[in-house]
Amino acid sequence: MASNLFSSPTRWIVTVLHHKSACWLLCSMLLITIIARPPTASAQPEEVIVSDLTPLDLQYMDRQRQLVDELSRLHLGSSCCDSRADLPLLQRMLDDNVVRGDQRLELQAMGIVMGDLLAAELSMRWVIYEDKYGRSRALRLGDTDNYLFPVTMISRRREAANLESVEFIYDKAYSSIEARLPPRPYQ
Repeated sequence: MASNLFSSPTRWIVTVLHHKSACWLLCSMLLITIIARPPTASAQPEEVIVSDLTPLDLQYMDRQRQLVDELSRLHLGSSCCDSRADLPLLQRMLDDNVVRGDQRLELQAMGIVMGDLLAAELSMRWVIYEDKYGRSRALRLGDTDNYLFPVTMISRRREAANLESVEFIYDKAYSSIEARLPPRPYQ
């Protein structure tokens, strides 16, 4: 059949044009289908529910803070963590393997402590943030849609063998919110 197709230049041109037309038609129909499709669920705004911490959340977070303080007192000889100046204590817990990369509970407890420090410096508050991925404890800036998720900031990195320092993680989180702070009066 191939020798038949190429035996006449006219027949070859007609066959090629026919195939190009079919291809063009098929591509046009596909493009129209894509453009005319209704938006998918991912194009719609994500539903988020924000609520106050429950008494159980508050109790759990207090136990986590106590855990970090006990580890710091026992292994480092100092209570932890009341100010940004205590970030090196959290780092020492990691460096000295007081808390290892596979200790998710302790790493997340450190995230809560770091979150408390961020909340104090940035005037944020702890809330429950629920979306399609689940329920999380988060820091919220006022009544805005600006959130930080410090509970997992240290744990996710350490579990992935990312050794960024606690101070670097803190500074990165701080900077992401600092630009969104309302201007202070008389400045």
